Amino acid sequence: MNEIRPDNCGLGFMKINYWYWSLVLLIVVMSTLIRIRLLGVPLDRDTGEYAYAAQLILEGKAPYTHLYNMKMPGIYAAYALIFAFLGQTHISVHLGLAVLNAATIFLIFLLAKKLLSHLAAVASAAAFALLSLGLQIRGTFAKAEHFVIFFAVGGIFLLLRSIGQKSRFKLFVGAVSLGLAFLMKQHGFAFIAFGGLYLAGCGLRRRPFVFGCFLTDCLIFIAGVLLPFAVTCQIFWWCGAFDKFWFWTFSYASKYASAVSLSDGLEILRRRIAGIVTSAILLWSLAGVGFGTMFWNEKAGRHILFFVGFLLFSFLAVCPGFYFRPHYFILLLPSVALLAGVGVDSVHRLFERSRLFIVGRIIPISLALLAIGHVLYQQWDFLFVMSPTAASRAAFGISPFPESLEIARFIKERSAPTDRIAVLGSEPQIYFYSDRRSATGYIYTYPLMESHAFALQMQKEMISEIEAVSPKFLILVHIPSSWAAGPDSNQHIFDWFNSYCNNHYVEIGLIDIYPEHTIYRWNDQAGGYEPRSKDRILVFERKTSTD
Repeated sequence: MNEIRPDNCGLGFMKINYWYWSLVLLIVVMSTLIRIRLLGVPLDRDTGEYAYAAQLILEGKAPYTHLYNMKMPGIYAAYALIFAFLGQTHISVHLGLAVLNAATIFLIFLLAKKLLSHLAAVASAAAFALLSLGLQIRGTFAKAEHFVIFFAVGGIFLLLRSIGQKSRFKLFVGAVSLGLAFLMKQHGFAFIAFGGLYLAGCGLRRRPFVFGCFLTDCLIFIAGVLLPFAVTCQIFWWCGAFDKFWFWTFSYASKYASAVSLSDGLEILRRRIAGIVTSAILLWSLAGVGFGTMFWNEKAGRHILFFVGFLLFSFLAVCPGFYFRPHYFILLLPSVALLAGVGVDSVHRLFERSRLFIVGRIIPISLALLAIGHVLYQQWDFLFVMSPTAASRAAFGISPFPESLEIARFIKERSAPTDRIAVLGSEPQIYFYSDRRSATGYIYTYPLMESHAFALQMQKEMISEIEAVSPKFLILVHIPSSWAAGPDSNQHIFDWFNSYCNNHYVEIGLIDIYPEHTIYRWNDQAGGYEPRSKDRILVFERKTSTD
């Protein structure tokens, strides 16, 4: 006679499910509270760009005409949606991320529950919640990757539901969601490729195989994936900005993606992955256990192509350009979290036939709690102690993200809403905080310093746009990370700035940045102060006729 388990029958099943859902809710609440504690972290360059672009959208201005960058426009629209509901502040950005992250945790739980078990699903949700907060991947900052995985996981979950239920409506909606993942960032294409191949593989194995049904499913998937991008292209065509949109997101982006060699990229990957894994070593080890045991885990083995394929394509999503920036690894977290769930499930099944049934639950739960507790111990200061400013410094070092708030406040107090400013450096968050529009579309100066055929042309375009507007303020960022200039970088813009600024502007602000503190000197104090740090920002105001 088969042994009756409490989670296999009647009321016991309902109670077990109730507790699993309660645990997931607790995980969401706890991770959200940590994010709420850090709502005040300053915007970094990427998130500052998204916020500024969202401001422009809400004013009816198309991206790529008033700001130039290779990011896809979906993330700009997502930020605009957050601002429409929560207001235009950096706190609203991180509150929106907290909501998005909570939704992603639930999606991870639902996906793992469908593939594995309730116990494994809770473990996967907990693993993702904690990993997505990590300092090493800059998880508390509202990067585009968070938005990519929300739509990717949602799309893949609906795709699986559509295969099991033969629902073409869910197939279409899931495909649209995957299309939106790409619209958030080009890296999302890897998840489209995974979804398409998995759908095709399931269709080819279906018995009886009906070619007409298989072809119809494939066409529905393709149509759903293309719909968001097609609508986006049409919008930019109507706005007269399609050429600029295409140049920045595809033509220039392709140059950017080919700048790093494979050998250099592998070295970057080696250094980066070491830091990320060691920051949560037990959780990553639990995922390793899951990967190693899914071949004999009967439940996981039924979906082995899914787990292996999802891991592979998630890694491919991290790879474009071989830059391997810390936040790129956010794209890998759903797959790692699912494998951690497989690890817990495998340990549970190993002890499941024990006469002491409770052992089959205590041991895997204890392992999961040990891994989670170790990560919390490792990152305790960042998650529970550091101030938002200190958290920004821990994540980005001496980058002027906290200082941007004070610089923007000074500019806003001394200017009218119609005044224009120009930042010589890559600090778009200053435009957002000050609520002043840029005199140039080049809100980043990185492209101007890169070794490609467009660099000098871009410098000249930035110069001509600034001279045509004659902005009220010029902000010169004297910080290497804001330029990323190399030995081959063209120096034309620096020669121009020295002459142009001396003739038309007067220094009224100097910000001297140190690891532990920052010195601000405004107005008359700025000219007489001698900075000691190599990291500083100079603020210049346009001369008046009496100067």
